[in-house]
This record gives sequence, C-alpha cells and structure tokens, in this order.
Amino acid sequence: MTKPSSKRKKATSATSRDSTPPDDHDLEDISQEENPATATITVSAVEVTELTQEEQSDRLHLERKVERAFFEAGKALAELRDRRLYRSSHRTFEDYCRDRFGHSRRQSYLLMDAATVFDNLVEICDQFDHILPTAEGQVRPMTKLEPQEQQEVWVKAVEQAGGKVPPARIVKNVVQQIMERTQAPNTYQLGEVCQILAKDNPELRGKGGCWGIVNHVGEFSCTVRTWDGEYTVGLQHLKSYNYLPAECEQMQLISDRISRVYSDSLEETVKSLLQSLGKVNRPYLTAVEEKLLTLLELEYRRIP
Repeated sequence: MTKPSSKRKKATSATSRDSTPPDDHDLEDISQEENPATATITVSAVEVTELTQEEQSDRLHLERKVERAFFEAGKALAELRDRRLYRSSHRTFEDYCRDRFGHSRRQSYLLMDAATVFDNLVEICDQFDHILPTAEGQVRPMTKLEPQEQQEVWVKAVEQAGGKVPPARIVKNVVQQIMERTQAPNTYQLGEVCQILAKDNPELRGKGGCWGIVNHVGEFSCTVRTWDGEYTVGLQHLKSYNYLPAECEQMQLISDRISRVYSDSLEETVKSLLQSLGKVNRPYLTAVEEKLLTLLELEYRRIP
C-alpha cells in the first residue's frame, strides 16, 4: 500500500510573501535615488516685471530721501537750534543734542555745516548732472571753503570720480589743491614755537595741542619737532605762539631735554608725563615740572 506523501510547509518571512519583483520603472526610480547627480531638476522660470512709471518715480523719490538723510538732519538741527525748540527740557542746545540724539557738540555742528554746503551745491547741480553728496563725510572737507570754492571742488571731484558720487578721499584731495593754490606764503621761521591743531586730520590724532619747534619750512607745510618725534604739518594745522626770540630759545632747550629722555621703551606713566610737558602753553616750566624732568634725566642718565 502506497503511503501518501507528506507536505512540509516552508517558513517564509512576511516581507518575502508580500514582495513582488520590481518592474523596470521602479528600478529606474531607485537608480535615480542612489545617484542624485544624474537626476533631472526642473526649475520654474520667474518672470520679472518692469517697473511702472509710478514705481520708477517712487523709487527715485525714496533714493533721494536716503541720499539726503544727512542734509535733512542738518537742516532740522539748525531749525531746532535757531528757534530754541529745546528750551522746555534743556538749558543748552548741546545738552539737548547729547540727550536726545546721542550727538556730541561737534557732530551736531558738522551736520549743520554739511547741510549748508549741500544747499550751496544744489544751486549748480545742473553742471554735474544732479550728482549730489550722499554722506556727511563727502561734504566735511569743504566746510571751511567759500561757497564758490565749494562748488568748484565738487565739480572737479565728480569729474575725477568718472561722473559718479566721489568718495571723501577724492573730495579731500581737491580741497587740499585749492587751499594750496589760494594759501598765503609760508611765514614760519626756523626755531619758531607752534601749536599743532589736529582738526579734521586723522594723521595728527593725539597731537592736538602739542607744541613743536619748526626745523624745516616748506612751501605749504613745516616740519616740527615735538615731545616724541618729528612731524610734517600743513600750515592750516599750525598756530604760532608768537614767542619772543629768547622764549623760543628756552623752548628749544626744553624740547632737547624731553627728546633725550623719550623712547618707545619707557613706562606708560613716564610717557604720559613727557606728553603733558609737550603740551604746556607757556614758554617755561614750573618749579615742579622742572624737578620732575630733572629726575627723569637722572633716572635714565640722559643729562648731557
């Protein structure tokens, strides 16, 4: 008798039971996922519409407001000052500007001076295609010039900038050329004692108020010897003390003594003391100053 055959069930996982062979489309998708470099990216084009005539007018109006920001600030400050609209809360205009706007006195007056120059340039803006200053720093070098000279400077500066708004550097160079052209001859003499005026000259930062001895006279500048070295200074940054010849000789001796003591390796307190002596506005040292300088000479063995 033939025995019936037994059937053994083979265990399979759920995954293998449900899976079906991938077709060609699925394989293509997998291939693209594994190789993103070969994928095709579709980018939708965005149409950029042209500005309408009204929008162009609005843009120009807003640009002009941005460009004239410093001008509007200067005009407003001048009106606040002239009408004394600060009087209900502050005793002085300077206190008001500091508390209300965080301005120093100098900053407020620079803005007001710049607004005056801007107004002057607007009168002839047809000559340079209405290219006007956009920042106070471009106007600052012109504030000491006469109105006609300011206009001349701006016309030349725009030309040098290729018909664009010139940076402050170009304006400053043109101003210097005009000042040298109109400047009086250099009347300083060797040995004369002068005070350095550092206004609007970053190269003289820290030297404002220092006195110096003229040891070279140029056409538009002098080389002066101060407490810590020699500097070439434009005539507009010098002011004579008008000392008598004997007083100039006395200051020359003091200058020599300070120079012999000074060096970059000195302690900061010693440098500060020498700097204070380099700013005295009289042709002599007090008894205490004389003792201090003598002490430093002894300490550093700098007595000739």
